[in-house]
Amino acid sequence: MRWIELFCDKFAKYLGLIISFLLILMMINVAFDTLNRYILNSNSVALQEMEWHLFSIIILLGLSYSLNEEGHVRVDILYSGFSEKKKAIVNMVGVVLFILPLSLLVAFGSLGFVEKSFIFMEQSGDPGGLPFRFIIKGLIPTSFIILIIMSIGYFARNYNLLKRLNSRPDL
Repeated sequence: MRWIELFCDKFAKYLGLIISFLLILMMINVAFDTLNRYILNSNSVALQEMEWHLFSIIILLGLSYSLNEEGHVRVDILYSGFSEKKKAIVNMVGVVLFILPLSLLVAFGSLGFVEKSFIFMEQSGDPGGLPFRFIIKGLIPTSFIILIIMSIGYFARNYNLLKRLNSRPDL
């Protein structure tokens, strides 16, 4: 199980780099769109749509990165008082009962949604908007499949921690 944990940690580092790059792109896009709109009195629907496309990608990929970095939301009032063993058990149970079922539901439940978008070559309804909306919609199942992989790594990390803690009876 150690190799799963190491693989997911390395994958999360690359995911973090991708997200960082996308954040920079989004900031440049927003700055350019704002300057374009208020200084040049010009408006671009494509630039505005690119803002929410980049934001969507950052959020969807950020789910997995956040899980790996322990940045996800939980009831810290209770969790902070737990021992390391209890924390590991709570994390493992959370993966099995909450993250995996929801991720599987969204990943496989959204495939038909993406397929229809691809078949109809869905594009923006606004004149001058972005084409190929199936690409951004395709990131929904992709990001949740990545979340499934990362939650397995998170489970492995907590399992390995629990094994180490159990081998030390003083804790």
